[in-house]
Parts: sequence; C-alpha cells; structure tokens
Amino acid sequence: MEAARFSLLLLEPGEIYFEDFSVDMVKQEQATELDEEIRMSGRLKMCSKSLVFEAKNSGLLPLVKIMYKDCISISRHENNKSSSSDISQLLIRCRQYIEMLSENTIQPYHFVQRECRFLFNFHYAKLDECLQQICQLNRASTLPSYEQNSMVTTIVYSRHSRVKFNPLWLNSLYERTVAEFHVEEINPLIVNPGRLLLTNSFIYLQSYNNIHTNPVLKISIKSVTSLSKHRYLLRQIGLKIQWDSKQSNVEAQCLYLAFRSETDRDSCFRSITGQTEYAVHDQSPESMTLKWQNGLVSNYDYLLYLNGLADRSFQDLTQYPVFPWIITDYTSAELKLNDSVVYRDLRKPVGALNNERLERLRMRYDEMGEPKFLYGSHYSTPGFVLYYLVRKHPDLMLCLQNGKFDHPDRMFNSVADAFHNCMHNMSDFKELIPEFYDTARKGDFLMNSMKIDFGCRFDGAPVNNVALPPWAQNSPERFVHLLREALESDYVSANLNHWIDLIFGYKQQGEAALAADNVFYHLCYEGSVDLGQINDMAARHAMEVQISEFGQIPKQLFRTAHVSKLLAIPKGVPAQSSMVIKKTQEYCSHKDIITALAIDGSTGNIFTTSKDGTMTCYNPVERRKIRSVQLSDLPISSVQLPSDQSVVLGVWDNTILIYNFDFGKVSSTIRAHDDAVSCLSYVPTYGLLVSGSWDGSLKIWNNYHNDAVIGYIALEEKIVSIDSACAGERSIRVAVGLQSGELLLFEFDARKINATSTYTRDNHKNLLTHRGGICEVKFNAKGTLIASCGDDRTMYVTDADSSMTICRKELDTVVRCLCWTKDCKYLLMGDQRGQLHVWSMLQGMIECEMSIHSESVYCLGSLDNNQIVSCGKDGNNYCIKLWEIV
Repeated sequence: MEAARFSLLLLEPGEIYFEDFSVDMVKQEQATELDEEIRMSGRLKMCSKSLVFEAKNSGLLPLVKIMYKDCISISRHENNKSSSSDISQLLIRCRQYIEMLSENTIQPYHFVQRECRFLFNFHYAKLDECLQQICQLNRASTLPSYEQNSMVTTIVYSRHSRVKFNPLWLNSLYERTVAEFHVEEINPLIVNPGRLLLTNSFIYLQSYNNIHTNPVLKISIKSVTSLSKHRYLLRQIGLKIQWDSKQSNVEAQCLYLAFRSETDRDSCFRSITGQTEYAVHDQSPESMTLKWQNGLVSNYDYLLYLNGLADRSFQDLTQYPVFPWIITDYTSAELKLNDSVVYRDLRKPVGALNNERLERLRMRYDEMGEPKFLYGSHYSTPGFVLYYLVRKHPDLMLCLQNGKFDHPDRMFNSVADAFHNCMHNMSDFKELIPEFYDTARKGDFLMNSMKIDFGCRFDGAPVNNVALPPWAQNSPERFVHLLREALESDYVSANLNHWIDLIFGYKQQGEAALAADNVFYHLCYEGSVDLGQINDMAARHAMEVQISEFGQIPKQLFRTAHVSKLLAIPKGVPAQSSMVIKKTQEYCSHKDIITALAIDGSTGNIFTTSKDGTMTCYNPVERRKIRSVQLSDLPISSVQLPSDQSVVLGVWDNTILIYNFDFGKVSSTIRAHDDAVSCLSYVPTYGLLVSGSWDGSLKIWNNYHNDAVIGYIALEEKIVSIDSACAGERSIRVAVGLQSGELLLFEFDARKINATSTYTRDNHKNLLTHRGGICEVKFNAKGTLIASCGDDRTMYVTDADSSMTICRKELDTVVRCLCWTKDCKYLLMGDQRGQLHVWSMLQGMIECEMSIHSESVYCLGSLDNNQIVSCGKDGNNYCIKLWEIV
C-alpha cells in the first residue's frame, strides 16, 4: 500500500485536521479551456483553515492546499452534461492555491497565484453534509483570529459529542472505565484533538481523525514510567505521560496532552495515580539535586531534569529545553578543556558577556519607561529552536514560516558565526538546545542528510552542512562529544549552579535579576498576566500570540542560591551498598528519659544525661561504667565536652554546671538564663560555648562565669535545639531550632567575637519552617549542611551556604534525634517508635531501616564511620546500645 504523504505539519501551526473523503478532482485553470482540464482521484482532507488534496498512486505529484481565506466561492455544482445519478459536485473557486511536496521532496511551497476552479466528486460521503461543514469553516476564516479559534473550538466540541469510543478497542472486556476527558495531543506545532479514556488498567487516546494508523493509542498503566504536570500556553493544563515500550530498540514513548481546564488535568492525574497498577515512585527535586551534587547524576541529565521540572518539553517548541553556551573558542585547531579561558562565564546571561554591548543595553534601559527590560529578544523561542534544527526538521520550519525557509545568509551556517552573533548583536541573546550535548544523536542536526536545497549564500556557496570549529575536525560526532566533555568538566561542574540561578533560580526575577543583568520583557515571566481576567477576546488572543512567539521564562524552581557540585564519586564506588547493622554492647544507666549524649573523641568514653538529674560515663573498651553521679534534682537537658577535661551540662533550673571530671565534683554553677537551659553547643576551635533556653535567649560564652557572655540574642520563641560549626577560618555558624518550627542560621565573625565583650546582633537567615516544633538540628562535620527534624515527621537537609533545601523526607512517625556519620555519607535518624533510619547522602534515599529500641530512640551518636551509639527505651529500661555497621 502506498504510504500517505499528508501530515499535520503541512497545515498551519495549531491547525486542526477533521476528516478526509474519497473524491475525484477536476482542476480547471482560468487560462485554459474547460475541455483541457486535469482529472485525478485521491483524498480530500478537511481542515480548520484549508482543504488539502492528496492524489492517489501519484507520489511525484504535489499535494494541493486551498486556504479558505483564498476562496472566492464554495458551492454545489450541477453537472448538466451527465445524466448519471451522481450529478452533484463541490465547486471551489479560489484566487490562489499552494502546491506542496512536489516530486515528493521537502522544499518551499509553491504558491500558484492565479484564479482556479476545483471540482470534487465525492464517492461515498453525502455532498450536502460535507458542503455544510466546509462552508461553516469558510465563514470562520473571514473572522478575526480569536473568533475563528473560538468557532473552531466549538466545532471540535460538537464532533467530540458525536464520536463514541468503541468498547471493542479495550484491551480486555473486564476493564472498568474510570474517567473520560476531552484532550488535545500536543507535538511541535501540532494540536490534534481527541478523547482520553482511562480504565483501571489502560490509558486510551482516541483521535477524532484518522491521522494515526491505529484508531486508538493504548498505554498500559503498569508501563508508565513518569507522569508530570506542565504549563501549556500560560495555563496549567498540560500533562506528560512517559512509558516503557518494552522494545529494546525503541526509546521510551512520550505523550503530551492539553486539557480543557486545570481541574480536568488534575482530575486525570489523580485518577491515573490512584490505580493499583500505577507503580511510579517519583523522585523528589531535593533528592535529584543531592544526587547531582554528589556526582551520581551528570550535568547533562540534571539540566534535562530541571528543564522538565520547569515545564520545558521537547513536544512544545514554545517551551523547548534550554542549555547554556559553554565553550567560547571556535577558532583554534585544538580545544584545551583544561584551560579555563575557553569557558564562558556562567555567572552572566548571554547578553551580559560582552561588556561594551551591555553598557549600550543599560543606557537604553535607563531611558526606557515602565515596564523596563534589558533584552528585547529571548534566549529560547520556536524560531530559535528551529534555527538550530532546520536540517533535521525542515518540515517544522516550513510549517512555522508559511512554507518558506529562512534567507540563506540568516540560517545556522557556522557555529563560530552563531556564537559571534550572540556575543555582539544587539538583538541576539539565544542559548543552546540539548542536541548540542547529546552524544547519542552524534550531532545529526548539523548535517544536511536529506540533501535539501536551502538556497545559496551571498557568495554563491550553497547552504549545506553547518561549518564546525577547526578542533571538531569536520566531524559532528567529535564536535558534540567535545562539547559534552566540556559540559561535564570540573570547571563547569563548579560553576553550573550560577547559570541555574539565572535560568531556573533566584536570579530569574526581582532585584537579584536586575543586579545580574538578567531582565527580559515582562510578558516572558510566569504570572506576569492573568489571561483569565482579560475579557476582551481580541486582546487576549494578541497577548497569547505575543508571549508564545517572544519566548517564555521557565518556571522558577529555586528561591535561594543553588548549591554547587561536589567532587565526583571515584570510579568503582558502588551506587548502593547493602548495609548491615549489628549490636555489640548494651547497658542501662538511668531511671528516666535520656536527654543528651556526648562522646569523647580521644578516649571513646560515652557521656549521657537524663531527666532523672544524673550524668553517667561509660568506657566501651573496658565495657564498664566509670562514673554515675546525681547532679541535680531537675532534668539535665544537655552535655558538652570541652578540651579541658571538664563536662558542661545544661539544667532545667536555668543553670549551666561545670563538672570537673578529674576531681569528681561540680566546680562552677552559672545562673545562665531566665528559664530552663534547653541546649548547649561547644566550638572547640575557639573555646566558645553556646547556650539556648526556653526563655528565647541565645548566649555565647568564652569562659565559665556570669561575666563571660560575649554574645546575646533574644528571640521570641523557645529554643529547643542548637548546634555550632566553623565555616572557614573566620566564621562561626550556629543553627537554632525553635518550638515554632523555624530553623535559623546565625553567622558570627570569630575575630570580633573574641576581641570584644559586647552583645552581638548579627544578621541571621530563616532557612525553613517545619509544620511543628523542631526536635533536633545537626551540622555535618564540614559545617556546610544542616539536618533538622520536627514534630511534622519531616527531615530536611539544608545547604548552609546557599540556604537551599537539598533533601526532604517525610516519614511515618516523628524523628526525635539525628546524627551524621564521621564521613558525612550517612545521616542517622531515630524515631519515637524505636526505628533507626539510615539516609544515604549519596543516593538521596533511605538505605537501611531497622528497630533498635522497642519504644523510642532519644539520642544518636557516632564513634567512628563504623560504630554508632543509640539511647532509647526498651520496656521499663532506659538503655544505651553500641552498634557496628558491617
């Protein structure tokens, strides 16, 4: 059977194809006699803006497209010369028509600009019904664009109500229908209406036309690998479904749908995810960021992930994935990837890379009225995407540009010229697309593999393959391979977070964007205009067209600075290890809840305190208790071990006790706060003690007496947990967890805090807020990450430098305590049911779970990378246990 040549890309962008008819066609040119006419059989395609005729068994003949707007008249024609029964024909008189795919070759459309008559004799369909529909669409073509779109939408809805889903298409007669939606299948420049039917086992897409070989697309719910919501044409109505095709030679399939409303989209999403066969476990953004930060995810894959998260999709040219220019050297014979000079400054947008051009743009910005913008053109639009992809997808370019290619001299002819233009032209600020770094495709978009005639440049040279830099050695595969190598380089890994800040992060909008010279036309930004509030349909349509053509800023993903990438994991390190934890020792030392745990790094002695007012010390080497003393009638809340052999304890009677371990007695009692001392932290590098209280005060001490306070901060909520760490040579960080759920980070200058005895009110950051009170906060050994847990059953890991949340995990019960392993690879969490959860910082997931106490875990500590200590309750006993990780 002859393959059909008609495709939806032969129509205008977004035009809808309804149905086709078997016809005989007679074409009568105005310049010819009526008896000299062209006759042929074929299929007549009825579309929303045109009629397209495809001749049968004539692959070299062009397809003929008749635009309704070019029609002089559409009517019935009575054939008086024939006495046969089929005397009725459709007569179309037009002032011009279009020939496409002449000789079955992709080439610019041929516009025949002379009056012509077309007669169509329908084989099976009734002329009256066809004529009525065609005349209705012809009337719509005379209306303004927004009214025409509205009228076509009404026709689509009408057809939707008439077309029924055939139960015989179901995979099984025992399937149960769950929901049904009117949708549009979205592909680049294509909108194809249809029906989405959801059963308990399958997703069915039925198109309203016969453009596909099969009447329905069947997707098994159990084969779905990803389901994500997207913004489409400024509205939250998009849904992308990806599934495994189960064929090794076929890539994972993707279906991008647009719904009538956000309500329908969300309802469909819930219906699919609610089926028992749906088994997708979505990876949290924080977990993906953590994997990227630790080198488990490449820069390329992480950028693809962020693009998807920000509503960018390969199916939508108005929001195509965006990638950065990385290399600046396109003239050298050899590309030296170890030299930082060859790399673009990722801290700046493309428009700010040329200082001279930037100054001119700033001058124009200063003279401009509100709303102001630096860049009048965007970094990603459908036109820019197809500028790069015209050789691979020429049909898309012809569709976008009304049957024409761009002028040969304006095409993507040379990588070096394209980069130079982006650096110097006052209206060219485009970034790249993923294809520049996709080694699997081997740079096929750079080759004119179809041998298409794009015309000749001003010097007479025909447009052919893209001219590559000398270091690519005329090999697209080598070119893309080197760009990918550059993208994954240490330089880019260390700086890519700055580009993410510009495109997806906090430098995308507001004052930070202005400071970074990253301001685009206001309609580019999500939420800049609420189309639902625009009642003037003409104004609304104009706004939609302007935004889709000009380009759209990705959805903002990050409100704080993005974390930088750490050193990659050495080769040979397994992605996931099987962890086994065995108990080695156990002892009981208290009569009430154990409140605090401290481990002496030099001796390995384990210190614990309790609500019973006692402090104990246990030697794990000798396997015996070497101290157990009653120090207070009220609970002791915390214990710290300075380097002078003393033990510092916080008590609920508002005091700090200094216990001399050598002499076995309390050497000093400090009236520290106006309410219970709830937590202590010691900074060994500077010999400072930090205390927190239920009275909301935070104090810093450089000695153990009442006049030794060198820092004081008053807060409005109870302080329940603090931890401190050194950041660099001069900075002290203090993380504070409040009863209200707020996690605060204070940073002090160590030089000033030691030099003066004054109260300090250094600025602080509010990193996040738990939905319930915080239970504990803990720095990792480097002082770069802060773990927090709270009554909301949620654990967070926050980057102290950028304030970015890089891990978030909600558990089934409240986590009471936290502890980092010495190598910072694992975060240990103890919950109120006695469970230990081991969170892998490399994997971004819980790697091990086990019960270590029968009722609750109160405290956790780490002796070394392989030994941990837990304090908890087992029946009526309050126990301390030692565990070994094997």
